[in-house]
Amino acid sequence: MTHVKNSDINKEIRTTGKVMRTVMPYMKETTFRKSNKLMKVMKGKCGKDLDYQQVWIKRDASLGLSDDLRVCIYKSKHPSSNAAGFLWIHGGGYCIGTPEMCERTIREFIEATNCVVVSPDYCLATEKPYPVALLDCYAALKWMHDNAESLRIDTSKLIVGGESAGGGLAASVCILARDKKEVSVAYQIPLYPMLDCRMITPSSQDNDAPFWNSKSNENAWKLYLGDLYGSSDIPAYASPALLTDYSNLPPAYTFIGDIEPFHDETINYMENLKKAGVKAEYDVYPGCFHGFDTVCPKASVSRDAHAKMIDHLVSAIHE
Repeated sequence: MTHVKNSDINKEIRTTGKVMRTVMPYMKETTFRKSNKLMKVMKGKCGKDLDYQQVWIKRDASLGLSDDLRVCIYKSKHPSSNAAGFLWIHGGGYCIGTPEMCERTIREFIEATNCVVVSPDYCLATEKPYPVALLDCYAALKWMHDNAESLRIDTSKLIVGGESAGGGLAASVCILARDKKEVSVAYQIPLYPMLDCRMITPSSQDNDAPFWNSKSNENAWKLYLGDLYGSSDIPAYASPALLTDYSNLPPAYTFIGDIEPFHDETINYMENLKKAGVKAEYDVYPGCFHGFDTVCPKASVSRDAHAKMIDHLVSAIHE
């Protein structure tokens, strides 16, 4: 059980956390759907300092979706050749979001490395459950690999990352890529990832921290897994914490707050990578709730977290 008192929250982000707890105690299906309606206005928009394009990838008809997969491409106005290709997957509990909401973080990646960022507008669980989101994200990775020449990226420098549910999808994409052997991923950044549908770790149980808590988490997993929820047949592609073979996965970096629901499953996942001989590094931020860096980007703890993440990304690209 993880009851989080306001005094447990980092002082810099405490006021924001208190407000969020009051305004949004937890999220449910109706909340997810309302949020997505509001986010529609973000689609197709980007700051003028970045080269921004949209492409549409044909989906497999068996997925039961009539529209093609929208993919956003972000580059510097002055791109270099043989750049790193970065598949970045937005978060939102598998139920909310759009690539454009990650523009601040994407801009940091590009400014630091001049990489090309490809971000899929994957199918949300409010529309279709697993495995559609994962297949969308993998299709975007495969498209990035197959179009490396026109994107001017180096296929030996393909990175996969994402935040929250996007971090969970990033882990899943890396597992799927390893098993399919079609694309080689050089590095992964599953940022405070949503990994364990069982919610059996201490930090995930009765956690009432701001922004994302146990109630929101359970509601999101139910939607994402659909009929699979609660069964014994859930594959690791859907819930990466169920993975038993961590070998030959890409090196990884993440950071996590110590009062949020995903703390324990994130640490467990990274430690399992290390046990399998995979280079895996992480930082833990005391008193920080889920997504603290996106909710309070100007806080010194958020700036420190992003600076360390960028340092790991730069090192990975130049290794």
